[in-house]
Amino acid sequence: MMATTNNDEEGGGQRRRPRDLLKSYYGITEGSDVAPAASSLCDINGANFDPNVYLSKLLKERSLMELMDKEQEMVKHIKTLDSDMQTLVYENYNKFISATDTIRKMKTDFKKMEDEMDRLATNMSAITEFSGCISAALQDRRQQITKLSGVHTLLKKLQFLFELPARLQKCIEQESYSQAVRYCAKSRKVLHQYQHMPSFHGIQEDVKQIVQQLSFKLREQFRQKNSSPKQLAECVDLLLQLNEPAEELCEEFLSYARQKIDEDLARLEQEIRLLEAQGAASKGPVVADGSVPMDILEFVDCGCNGFLSNICLVIASYNDMFLNRQHEDEQLDAIAVKKLVHFVNELMKQYFDYVRQRVHLEHSTGDNTILVRSLDRFHRRLQAMNKLLPDTDFSRAGTEIVSKAARDRVSHYLLSLMQHLSDCLTDIRQSLASQNLVGKQEDRSANPSALLRKMSSSLTDQIKCVLSNLQTFIDSDITFAMKPYFHSTFCMHDVREGLVVAFIRHILKVSNEFCDGCGDKISAPPALLLILSRFCHDLEQSTIGYLLTLVDDQFLLDDSSKVTSSTELRNEAKDAAQRLLNHYVQVQGLTISQMLRKSVETRDCLSSIEPRNVRAVMKRVIEDVTGIDSLVGQLYEEGIRTERTSDSTRRSYTYSNQRQASRSQWSYAPSTMDNSLMSNIQKLFSEKIEIFSKVEFNKVSVLTGIIKISLKTFLECVRLKTFGRYGLQQIQVDTHYLQLYLWRFVSDENLVHLLLDEIVGSAIHRCLDPVTMEPSVIELICERG
Repeated sequence: MMATTNNDEEGGGQRRRPRDLLKSYYGITEGSDVAPAASSLCDINGANFDPNVYLSKLLKERSLMELMDKEQEMVKHIKTLDSDMQTLVYENYNKFISATDTIRKMKTDFKKMEDEMDRLATNMSAITEFSGCISAALQDRRQQITKLSGVHTLLKKLQFLFELPARLQKCIEQESYSQAVRYCAKSRKVLHQYQHMPSFHGIQEDVKQIVQQLSFKLREQFRQKNSSPKQLAECVDLLLQLNEPAEELCEEFLSYARQKIDEDLARLEQEIRLLEAQGAASKGPVVADGSVPMDILEFVDCGCNGFLSNICLVIASYNDMFLNRQHEDEQLDAIAVKKLVHFVNELMKQYFDYVRQRVHLEHSTGDNTILVRSLDRFHRRLQAMNKLLPDTDFSRAGTEIVSKAARDRVSHYLLSLMQHLSDCLTDIRQSLASQNLVGKQEDRSANPSALLRKMSSSLTDQIKCVLSNLQTFIDSDITFAMKPYFHSTFCMHDVREGLVVAFIRHILKVSNEFCDGCGDKISAPPALLLILSRFCHDLEQSTIGYLLTLVDDQFLLDDSSKVTSSTELRNEAKDAAQRLLNHYVQVQGLTISQMLRKSVETRDCLSSIEPRNVRAVMKRVIEDVTGIDSLVGQLYEEGIRTERTSDSTRRSYTYSNQRQASRSQWSYAPSTMDNSLMSNIQKLFSEKIEIFSKVEFNKVSVLTGIIKISLKTFLECVRLKTFGRYGLQQIQVDTHYLQLYLWRFVSDENLVHLLLDEIVGSAIHRCLDPVTMEPSVIELICERG
């Protein structure tokens, strides 16, 4: 260990010597007065490092294993430092060798450069001496040469002035009007300055006459109809350089520019008239003169590439000629701007009218792709127009046209959906008219459930197709699609409220009209009422929620506070379904009631023969009720029934009670109480039957409502009729037959028993000879019938 310590001390001394030499070379001195801190003595990378203190500290604080690890770590660091030092020495050695070669080469180059500089100094001395000799020789003639040069320049100018009329005339003959104007501008100041001299005055007069002729030629070219806006701009620029009145030129430029632009507008108007004539004649895309109207994209391209391009060129040329020229007349600028704004506004108003008309004529097509592309192109070009003329804002008018076109498309789709609904209802009516669905086994493709599925899927698919078509208005590559003033209004108010919600409410309105009996809906078949009732019920249960969720997802609608809620629409659909179902029950109840009423009113119940069978009308009633049961069962669920009694009780219940009642009331004439009073007392203790109660959305409730209405009508007709013995017995037979079959259709069979008992009781009240038929005979007749 001591040997290691001595070696470290010797190594530390050897390393400090080069370090001290480097410090002395770079002028770094260590302060001897200030004692170093104890912590700095142990910093191996510090300037005050003391290896003895560091070693003693390690021996005190570290264990043997830690000292051995520390030794290995220091050996690694020493090897790393040695390697770095060798690399540094090698690199510095290479740089030193390179620097030595460079210095040697510089010495050689500087020697050559010194020789060349000596030669250059000799040559410069010779040139200076020779220049001095020339200057001395020409000193007397210098002023004369300068004077002659000035005279030469003046003679050339005079020659140009004397040849100016001829040059101007030649330029006019060659139609080089811009060159002629440059000549005039070049000589104007000189001629004006020396116009008091006769020769210059004559040239000036000749030039004035030629300039008048030049102005006339320019104005002639200015008035030509085939001149492009660029040529008009060149003519105006030349006239302005000839000092023509700027305000007058403003009016003439705009006037003649309008002739060309009016041709573009006339072409657009012609296309509109062609399309209107085609729509009026309905003869296809080719009209009488063989012209084919442009589609909407071609029309917009024609307007953008023709009208808008030309008017943009006119605006740019007008700005360059009248507004961006350097002059100090601010009043002239204001007048020029006012004339340009009035000119552009008048033309743009006419252009917007044509675009509105053309877009409005696009209502007959079903595809939106071309329409949206054309509107997008139209909107983009208007954005560029605003940059040319900052005092106007055409983007607002363009946005109104785009929004109006979108609303028109929504209105067109709404009308097509309404027409599709009408077609679906017509198809259903035709299918129902072609087959007698009541009481017969109809074709599966034309049964009510199939018709309902077909109408529901057809309308849903049609709505989804319409929404898909309208999504082209909000595609990401459409410039106006993400604008706040368009997107929110279109998606929320036009599509959701104006299309989907409006169509749902139209369906409910049409359905309610069947209940109100408006127009051709008075003679609607009952099966259609039942189908519509189930359709509205499905709307309330699922379809409305699905459609509203679909439109909200497709059109990115988040704010639901400003739109019609799903709950509100479902409540409206539920009310419509309830009205239709109630109306269906009333219609079917009325149909069966009419048969029962006629069977009572048209029969002579006083002189009837003894009943031998059930009347045919009662069999028809059972057949119709059975058919209605089959029809309703295809659209609605069964429903809940009360617990039924046994067959034996069902067959003898009514008539055993009737026998007891007849024995107590009608079997003997001298009664101690009034018969009607006894009947009324009996009714007080019987269960009250509500005839027109609310109909539930199930088959049992529907059939119960129809049977209650039918039997109530039967009861009221019996109360108004007077019966003989056999008339009463026929009523007994008929009611027993009805009782045998009707109990299975209603929710509570006691309801049928009570009504039929009341019918028989009323017949007994109205009978002159109230002798009832034996129950066994009644059952035998009904089984045989």
